[in-house]
Amino acid sequence: MNDLTDIRREYTQGGLRRKDLPENPLVLFEKWIEQAKHAELTDPTAMCVATVDADGQPFQRIVLLKKFDNDGFVFFTNLESRKATHLANNAKTSLLFPWHPLERQVAITGEAEPLSMMEVTKYFMTRPKDSQVAAWVSNQSSKISARQALETKFNEMKAKFAKGDVPLPKFWGGYRVKPQSIEFWQGGEKRLHDRFIYQKLPSGWNIDRLAP
Repeated sequence: MNDLTDIRREYTQGGLRRKDLPENPLVLFEKWIEQAKHAELTDPTAMCVATVDADGQPFQRIVLLKKFDNDGFVFFTNLESRKATHLANNAKTSLLFPWHPLERQVAITGEAEPLSMMEVTKYFMTRPKDSQVAAWVSNQSSKISARQALETKFNEMKAKFAKGDVPLPKFWGGYRVKPQSIEFWQGGEKRLHDRFIYQKLPSGWNIDRLAP
């Protein structure tokens, strides 16, 4: 068995102090995600989305964030996928942005609500045509016999929609995660990391420092 205990490094890129925190966590999130983009990280909008099935078994997967504002964090998916099935029964979810090269993480908890048809359609029409076609091809999370089956179906659907717009599949949509907490983690020297959690209250956001 491989021994991984000696794999470690110091976190030296900077700290996070209470005096520097805005009252609205979305202000800091926007700053951090812009810095992740400018640092040319691979997939800076990638986030781990966690859901729980009917038996209480957690599942995680990487999804791309497509929009965020004071109302929440938006992503799109097949509405017949495993994650969508989970969210239909338990809307509670968590998101994690792992910006390791910047020694940062952002962890969000909240509830996911389905997007309106207007929002879904508006985004779907901005996708490249091949991505629109691919939405029709994959019965996400279902078992398939081979990759060739996917490629064959993709070519069939691409030919079908070759001369016109690709319509929005009825089984394709998205979610807005309305945050209840947003935690910012900044790596620190000697493992004294800086962690601050914003928790949503009727009056606004409460901010606490957490032990590393």
